[in-house]
Amino acid sequence: MRKFAVIVFAFFVLLVTLADAQQIDIAAGASTLMSPTSSSDLVSFRQPAEKNGTYINVSADFVGLNRRLGLEVETSFRYHETFYPYNGETYRPFLSALNVLYQPQVTKRIGLDLVGGVGIATTRFNGTNFGCISPTIGCVNYLSSNHFMEDLGAGVRYYFWRRFFIRPEIHYYHIQNNREFNSNNVFRAGASIGLTLGPR
Repeated sequence: MRKFAVIVFAFFVLLVTLADAQQIDIAAGASTLMSPTSSSDLVSFRQPAEKNGTYINVSADFVGLNRRLGLEVETSFRYHETFYPYNGETYRPFLSALNVLYQPQVTKRIGLDLVGGVGIATTRFNGTNFGCISPTIGCVNYLSSNHFMEDLGAGVRYYFWRRFFIRPEIHYYHIQNNREFNSNNVFRAGASIGLTLGPR
């Protein structure tokens, strides 16, 4: 995860250095996950579907005004932990991506955000039996499962007041070897409220 953060930071520094004029957007919002569902029972254990729940999403981007191309970094995480079936553990997914962004302007108030990129899907499992027999310093009672993923997304940006916008959006994540859940394919749908800094 630290290597991913370093790569994201390096891309943003490069973009700011090379761009003559750029627009900066920051946004935050809420969303939910959707994925295919399969039946599950105690006799023939099948992994649960990675869906539902409230996810908090935050994003930031730099866009060059000449070609409307830029870079976007985003992360989304489940607001509340939820129970993993059958073993009493709780878990919380995190979906983080670095995307290439194309942001065409449709009208003065309406634009599109079209993204594609790569990232990391992390699921943190919390329990009491991950190597901790008694409370000690340095005892870890969680495990993290990390998977490489691809991200495709689209949003409609509407400036409702000055530089503030609302953006309904949907993302498709293809999570490699998503063994903890029953599908590698996950959709995230929601909306964000954001602010544009610099020229539009």
